[in-house]
Amino acid sequence: MEKNNRRNLRVSKYKNPRDFIKKNFGFLFILPWWIGFAIFKFYPFMASFIYSFHEYNLFRTAAFVGLENYKAILQDKLTMTAFGQTFKYAFLTVPLELSFALFIAYILNFKIRGVNFFRTAYYIPSILGGSVSIAVLWRFLFKTEGLINMISAKLGVEPFNWLGDTRGAFFVIVLLRIWQFGSPMVIFLAALKGVSADLYEAASIDGAGKWRQFFNITVPLITPVIFYNFVTQLCHKFQEFNGPFIITRGGPLRSTTLVSLLVYNNAFKSYEMGMASAIAWLLFLIITTFTIIAFVSQKYWVYYSDEDGR
Repeated sequence: MEKNNRRNLRVSKYKNPRDFIKKNFGFLFILPWWIGFAIFKFYPFMASFIYSFHEYNLFRTAAFVGLENYKAILQDKLTMTAFGQTFKYAFLTVPLELSFALFIAYILNFKIRGVNFFRTAYYIPSILGGSVSIAVLWRFLFKTEGLINMISAKLGVEPFNWLGDTRGAFFVIVLLRIWQFGSPMVIFLAALKGVSADLYEAASIDGAGKWRQFFNITVPLITPVIFYNFVTQLCHKFQEFNGPFIITRGGPLRSTTLVSLLVYNNAFKSYEMGMASAIAWLLFLIITTFTIIAFVSQKYWVYYSDEDGR
């Protein structure tokens, strides 16, 4: 009898339309997000996966070619060079940016005069750094007649063709990204605020200096935040586009042609949407692989104060 009564209650629960609307009215508020997600995220995501198995030009009907696009990518030296440059860029900028961000956050964690001003000043580049205008400004700074060469000439150093040299151009786009260390710095600063001052006092009594306290107390306790910054920044660096596109256009000699720029060139210059989709999906698999490796490895180096969080 009880089971039947419960079943009847469930059936008759929404017999009145007003009750149904009241119970599910909250879904109307997230409906715009779901529509936007379906149109601008999920559909392009699945469409690109399908197009990656097709020879698809914007002006011709798509033709199924199976894995030919992926085979062509692996056999093309220029494409593999772009992947190599992307690996080099990501694994060079991420450690440098996070190290610099942690160092500045550690300094700004001390009680010094005007610390709020310095925190704001260091964070501003992260707000402006992703914009096109800053990339254009960066290009003018490092061109042959730019401000950097003007200053070096005043110091008696010969001007250097930053954007015309393969090593110089790569250094310029790496430096732009490192300069935008404000976001991870703010997160590191919040983590440093959470470290108990009692631990530092106890270490000081035992004779530990600032550097020993930093490596033996600070770093282990903020490893969850280091892990978070590492994963998020690694994903961002593999998808870097603005710097190489605006500052160097992928040159010279394709030294700054990263994978995201390669996807753009195939899609909107050569109109090879199938090839562009295949490259994008290979990049997605690479990012996913490194993210999984990072999550698997965290149990060996990330310290959680709650044992259940391991």
